Amino acid sequence: MTDFASARRHMVDGQIRPADVTDLRITTAMLEVPRETFVPAQSRALAYLDLDLGLGAAGAATRCLMKPMVLAKLIQALEIESTDKVLIVGAATGYSAALIARMAGEVVALEQDEGLARIAKDALSGVANVKVVTGPLANGYAGAAPYDAILVEGAVETLPDAFRAHLKEGGRLVCVMGAAPAGAAMVYRRSGAELGGRPFFDASAALLPGFAKAAEFAF
Repeated sequence: MTDFASARRHMVDGQIRPADVTDLRITTAMLEVPRETFVPAQSRALAYLDLDLGLGAAGAATRCLMKPMVLAKLIQALEIESTDKVLIVGAATGYSAALIARMAGEVVALEQDEGLARIAKDALSGVANVKVVTGPLANGYAGAAPYDAILVEGAVETLPDAFRAHLKEGGRLVCVMGAAPAGAAMVYRRSGAELGGRPFFDASAALLPGFAKAAEFAF
């Protein structure tokens, strides 16, 4: 039987802390939130490995939980305050929502796959400041906008204009720009009508549905 508490400690000590994740709220949450409960039963022994963990048995075959290190660094870049309202785009089974709920005032977890959303709702049923909603990921969720911070939990090749409109002035958005195996973690900040961004580390993640570049045709 897997010792999941020990596996969580090894994940934090071996993957998270060496990656310059210095926010103690994140490391504490990752030590306490049981990641294995957010993955298919047959994959629980893999829950703490340094990989994108497929959720094929739980929902859409191409969906994954992000590598723990990549997720932790993205969350840290959001600079979440205790009063912030945070939108998670592509929340999948709800692991990131469980982490961010310990740091933010309110979390809206958006998922378009009904199977994954059901798992997230069950897993987060006792977390009072998280609301799981369903809808197309690329549309964001205007129903609770504006947000102080947005986590796009996956890779994107294009970022829809809706996300700028969803952010408050000074609001932050993080994502991985570019499909695997190559990409860059980006942090964006809204200033007036502009959404300025910068890369802050090389990263890869599974491409989220609805965020691929439109096909170009040559004649």
